Amino acid sequence: MQVHGDEIVIVRGDRRWRVRGLSKNMSYELLKVNVLASRGEGFHVDTFDLYSAQRRAAFIKQAAVELGLREDVVKADLGRVLLKLEELQDEQIRRALAPKEPAVELTPEERAEALSLLRSPDLLGRILGDFERCGVVGEETNKLVGYLAAVSRKLDKPLAVLIQSSSAAGKSALLEAVLAFVPAEEKVKYSAMTGQSLFYMGETDLRHKVLAIAEEAGAERAAYALKLLQSEGELAIASTGKDPSTGRLVTHEYRVQGPVAVFLTTTSIAIDAELQNRCIVLTVDEDRAQTRAIHRRQRELRTQEGYLIKRERERLLKLHQNAQRLLRRLPVFNPYARRLTFLDDKTRTRRDHDKYLDLIEAIALLHQHQRAPRSVAAGGGPVQALDVTPEDIAVANRLAGEVLGRSLDELPPQTRRFLELLEAFVAQRGAALKLDRADVRFSRREVREHTGWSYDQIRVHLDRLVELEYVLTHRGGRGQSFEYELLYDGKGKDGKPFLVGLIDVEALRRDFPAEATTGCLGGAEAGSGSAAPEFGGPLGGHRGPVGASSGSDSDGPAAATGQVPGDEPAKVSPKMLPGDNGEKHPSYRPGRRSIGAGAAKTEAAFSLAAAAGEGVRR
Repeated sequence: MQVHGDEIVIVRGDRRWRVRGLSKNMSYELLKVNVLASRGEGFHVDTFDLYSAQRRAAFIKQAAVELGLREDVVKADLGRVLLKLEELQDEQIRRALAPKEPAVELTPEERAEALSLLRSPDLLGRILGDFERCGVVGEETNKLVGYLAAVSRKLDKPLAVLIQSSSAAGKSALLEAVLAFVPAEEKVKYSAMTGQSLFYMGETDLRHKVLAIAEEAGAERAAYALKLLQSEGELAIASTGKDPSTGRLVTHEYRVQGPVAVFLTTTSIAIDAELQNRCIVLTVDEDRAQTRAIHRRQRELRTQEGYLIKRERERLLKLHQNAQRLLRRLPVFNPYARRLTFLDDKTRTRRDHDKYLDLIEAIALLHQHQRAPRSVAAGGGPVQALDVTPEDIAVANRLAGEVLGRSLDELPPQTRRFLELLEAFVAQRGAALKLDRADVRFSRREVREHTGWSYDQIRVHLDRLVELEYVLTHRGGRGQSFEYELLYDGKGKDGKPFLVGLIDVEALRRDFPAEATTGCLGGAEAGSGSAAPEFGGPLGGHRGPVGASSGSDSDGPAAATGQVPGDEPAKVSPKMLPGDNGEKHPSYRPGRRSIGAGAAKTEAAFSLAAAAGEGVRR
């Protein structure tokens, strides 16, 4: 027997059999091929299903006539060919079903180095430091959340991330930086996807992997499938096709199993609400200081030191990829889950609360080599599981204050940043002209000159603020131009995103002293009464805005008080939010609507207090 590509040649005495088309037969129920039987100058060729007795009989009868042989000789030859083709078909199907990428085997040295990283007392700081050494400056919260979201692919409910920024701000660079730390065999990246492409992928091609799509617009037609895959954990579609053996139309079912961690990027400020509800939205830092830092790093990479940095980058990426290969898929249990609290004034917080809990589990999973798993009795036998620690919750509170606090605001992050710049501009101009805030007028050109933003950016964000009544439009003196007045009075704004209603971790430590662990995240020892754990390492201490931090933090937007351990949730004791002192702003006038985010936050505080049975001081 000889095999040349898709052509198989079998010689039986003075008879030669040539078969083509076997590669198309990927089902054991079908063996439709092109068969040529030849003897000397005589030959017979036909395309038919070898499993059809009627077609075989017709081929044998005609081939015997053309080759000048008895039918029993041709029948015996064809039987041998059929058995050989079955062997080749079986091998072909097994190869197709085998894992396309064999498991990567680590050397003892690589394994020891990766375990050393995973067991580092300051693991989150090491991760941030390695991002910095790989050329990604700033964006500390975004880098950590992105890394944790990639790790969450090993959980039953992974996180989804949407990176948002204006064009050329660095969203793709941030996505590539996070994906570079993920092993090649555990990520799938596409530039675009068609509407049905996800349904026809291999059943396990995406299971516990990262699915990254370069632009959210490229996945617009597949948005429905992405939402289902993220929410349900699997896809199923019924499609009509022709039965190859009978030719009749039949229904075929295709399934794609999850879970999968989804990463998307977008330049749009108007994100699909259903997609946004399912994702953690990360907004790229577009401040001038960040731009200067990027320029400085770009110049450094053109020097001799920059060449060495690029060489070091390859080693660091391989180290983190090996470390992630050593992370096992383990169940994560949260013994403090019943005592956790979360904002509940909007229905969308039902999904944000789930993201918060998933973020805690991802942090615990990342630190699995720093704590001993415990055995849990299950129906199929004991399983190894991890427990969440108060330090995991403390870090999650910090990160949630940044990323989930944004999604709970009615303004997109970039528009909120523009509003802050606009408020500073109005305050500066009012002081220079000795005018009250309500009397200050400005044009788009003046705002563009002050902020340095482009015309399109000013137009989009200013129009949004006008629609939401943060800014009032006045017709200018020349009849055609427009002037604007800032209605927003600055209440409830501390300059940073935050998330009220999170549990005080110190309360958990007091109520569960035996459960507290020490220094597992590289911060202060649990129960020491000092500040909650930091992450930053060589980059310096990193403290994101704390939704509810340690008991010593008296200025946070909200805090919670612990109670005796039990099944009842901890009562929330909201504090006075910035701007909620009951005083009217000087720009307030009867008949004019004075807009402020503080009012909404005060109402949220009252909702929390009502749920906990406490009163709120105004």
